Amino acid sequence: MLNFWLKTSGTWINVATVLIGTILGLLLRDRLPGRMQKIITQGVGLITLFMGTSMATSLSKATAGQIDGVILAVLAIVIGGLLGEWWRIEEKLTTLGNTLKRRFKGEGQFTEGFVAASLLFCIGPMALIGSINNGLLGDNALLALKATMDGLAAIALTGSYGVGVGFSVLPISIYQGGISLAAGLFATTLTDPANDPRIFLLTGVGGLMILGLGLNLLEVAKVKVASFLPALLVAPLVYAIALLSSS
Repeated sequence: MLNFWLKTSGTWINVATVLIGTILGLLLRDRLPGRMQKIITQGVGLITLFMGTSMATSLSKATAGQIDGVILAVLAIVIGGLLGEWWRIEEKLTTLGNTLKRRFKGEGQFTEGFVAASLLFCIGPMALIGSINNGLLGDNALLALKATMDGLAAIALTGSYGVGVGFSVLPISIYQGGISLAAGLFATTLTDPANDPRIFLLTGVGGLMILGLGLNLLEVAKVKVASFLPALLVAPLVYAIALLSSS
């Protein structure tokens, strides 16, 4: 049986790269004028839009019977968004960021950096599938690749938002570490996670949220991305109901 450290090794690699990226971002931040920091944020925003679009295309593979994956995603996003607003998730995440900011005497856009980085680093197929693989097989290869990408993104985000980005290691640890430790529960239902239509649906719904985050980074809109987080829980339920209704 895999021990705790082997099951969660990818998560700790991810935590380390985000912290290193944050430190490098802080070192570079003081040496860059405001206009250059802004262009870095816009660059990250454009890449985030690309990531979200790429993820959202997986909805074409998430068909449940005769019901198209896009329809399932609409239902999951709307129901999840309503639940998120009811539970006031966005406000609670912002409050947590503000609490950390006061506790550790953060400055500037601490809370914005914490929220943006937490959402960017936790939403997506690499976090989910990588954590399951790490927990079931002790294979941290996918999370190690994600960790490298997150570390680079942390440099750019820290240059714009500051040290709040580094505190995203808290939700990373809880989310990825929790999935890795609970991976045994998925073993019987997800025999092939990389090709499971439920994972495609989760990936697509997550991609729509990543698109919203990209729009926020570019200041095109103010999408309450965190409010849509319950959609990730609603999506498998919507899929199961659609499958039953079409059989």
